[in-house]
Amino acid sequence: MKFYHYVHCPFCIRVRMGFGLLGIDYDSVVLPYNDEKTPLDLTGKKMLPILEISNGNVVNESLDILKKFDHNNLLNWTFYERLSVEVDLLISKISDPVHSLCMPYWIWTPEFNVESRSYFQTKKEVKRGPFKNIIRNKSVHLSALNNILTSELENNLNSFYKSSQLSIVDIMIASHLWGMYIFPEFQFTPKVHKYLQSVKAQTHFDYHQDFWK
Repeated sequence: MKFYHYVHCPFCIRVRMGFGLLGIDYDSVVLPYNDEKTPLDLTGKKMLPILEISNGNVVNESLDILKKFDHNNLLNWTFYERLSVEVDLLISKISDPVHSLCMPYWIWTPEFNVESRSYFQTKKEVKRGPFKNIIRNKSVHLSALNNILTSELENNLNSFYKSSQLSIVDIMIASHLWGMYIFPEFQFTPKVHKYLQSVKAQTHFDYHQDFWK
């Protein structure tokens, strides 16, 4: 199987974490962000992740990919179904400040070259404004994120989110928070850091493993 993904993408990280927990092997294909042809040829739209199971047989929704391979319900999908409205709202709240803070830093990781960096920045600045202005106003985004983590995440951690066992909910949350490790002026609280590292350990996740082969 070929797994087409971006290293920074939270939805791609979901699958990588889930596959790590499930012990699923795959060929990693990190696409340049400015490669429009590959995803369009595979699915008709520029959206990752994409899992090519066989020639012409593809799946490109992160949760659908994981459900397809979680035959023993190790990710506890019924738990997510019970909390889906709450969890989806929490992730939506987290993703906005995280993306604003991390995008200007993601583009300088090994994932990007000059062309893909320019493509990514041009696309994202249409919605968020110039990256330099986002960083100038970083205190606003940092305050928003800290408030969310303190009031809506930490209080619900019982080893994992509202549970003593890891579930798909934790993978969804962790994948959206992981990018903040790259932000130089942010530090997770000890409780949230321990939580994220527990998810990492159980899923055997390595953020930039694709570049150290």
